[in-house]
Amino acid sequence: MDASNTPDIEDFVDISERLMRYLEVVAAFVLVGLFAVGVFDFLLQIVTLVRTGAITDTSAIVGLIDEILLLFIIVEIFQTVVAYAQEQSVIRIVIAAGLIAVARKIISFHSGDYGTPTEATIAAAGYALLLLSLVAALYAVGRANVTTPPDQDV
Repeated sequence: MDASNTPDIEDFVDISERLMRYLEVVAAFVLVGLFAVGVFDFLLQIVTLVRTGAITDTSAIVGLIDEILLLFIIVEIFQTVVAYAQEQSVIRIVIAAGLIAVARKIISFHSGDYGTPTEATIAAAGYALLLLSLVAALYAVGRANVTTPPDQDV
């Protein structure tokens, strides 16, 4: 067998990189589908709340806000996948997704979900610390104008 006809490791790496790119695109389409289903479900919830008159209920509004923030998280994850597939920096997008996720937890926070007031206070302090850390990280990334050169991992 001729040595020039045998595949070398770089051929396998090229194939695996192409396969990974295709899978990234598939993941992006899955996220688009999830977002579409989520928007449809969100609209159905609004229609149901309006028809039943529960649209003025505080817990229903908090539930709608929770749902829309979940949709925003899906959008941020989609943007992360697309940026990663295009070999762009994903740092700012990931921090934004984290901010939305923490905001969602804070908005839906109920002290009654915890066994004791101390546990609820510790959880609330943890959420506040996470929120402050993510805001500080977003500020630092913005001030540093962090970008990733195309030849580096993102």
